[in-house]
Amino acid sequence: MEKVDAKIREIAEREGFSGSVVVKQGEGVVYSEGFGYRNIAEKLPNQKNTKFGIASGSKLFTAVAIAQLVEQNQFAYDTPVHQLLEQSPHCIDERVTIHHLLTHTSGIPDYFDEAVMDDFSELWEEKPMYKMEKLEDFLPLFADKEKMFEPGERFYYNNAGFIVLGLVVEAVANQSYITYVTEKIFKAAGMLDSGHYRLDQLPGNTALGYIQKDGVIKTNVYDVPVVGGSDGGAFVTGPDMTVFWEALLGGKLMGAVHVERLLTKHIKVKSSTSYGYGLWLDDAKEQTVYHVMGYDPGVQFHSCFYPEQQAIVTVLSNKGGGAFKIVQAVEELFQK
Repeated sequence: MEKVDAKIREIAEREGFSGSVVVKQGEGVVYSEGFGYRNIAEKLPNQKNTKFGIASGSKLFTAVAIAQLVEQNQFAYDTPVHQLLEQSPHCIDERVTIHHLLTHTSGIPDYFDEAVMDDFSELWEEKPMYKMEKLEDFLPLFADKEKMFEPGERFYYNNAGFIVLGLVVEAVANQSYITYVTEKIFKAAGMLDSGHYRLDQLPGNTALGYIQKDGVIKTNVYDVPVVGGSDGGAFVTGPDMTVFWEALLGGKLMGAVHVERLLTKHIKVKSSTSYGYGLWLDDAKEQTVYHVMGYDPGVQFHSCFYPEQQAIVTVLSNKGGGAFKIVQAVEELFQK
């Protein structure tokens, strides 16, 4: 691990990395370190157990919630979505199933289309981010738009699809998405320092997200929704993500059949990458590597499971650079 530490510190210094890195291999944590500051103004350092926003990394929690409800026979992966919602949005074709939403193949329009918009914060110019408190608050951003393509036709990364999946969780479980995930995933897995925190009510030891633009550093408080939901925005710690992977793979959250379904290569995204349910599968190497990731203004997140090495690597960042390069460096050291 001396080589790991030296390499990570080299990248952190070069990239100005701010965040935490946790590596577990086999039975124990072999590396755990914080870098930079969770609060720059107060010079409060990031620690190994600091809470960080994970943006779209939350989609994996939504996929787990859906799989749990399927396991309870509440519906099936091939159930048409419109059958599960009292008022199905106009944009959802009647042929769109739960599977289509989980794999980004539904064809429904997105509220944030990365092919059209470069900056996530542009969304909040007309719809203030402090108004985005519930999943249904996102519906006006996409519900009346026309579908993009026929269900199942192709992969197109879609945040709105996971908003709809969250609405399905709420409708079937008869409770809010955040309450469900807190009870059935975070608490069930033993993730004691994770949650969906409001940006104006952050608990202690939580990293503020920072954006640097035109030489000025500011927090991301006006650039992301005030509270996260089913498509992104939860807060976790590095140790909690290790606990999550172990709970998921160990059958603590659902049975082996549904874990396998979650980890299946359902659709090819490009030559070296496939998509499962809420996570990415790296096909470039001899072994498949499972990735969950998220990017927002002031947020970078990667958490990976390496079956061959029985290793879990989580890199969380509250500033713009270096997270993926650190993951790559650890991967390269694994292979030596």
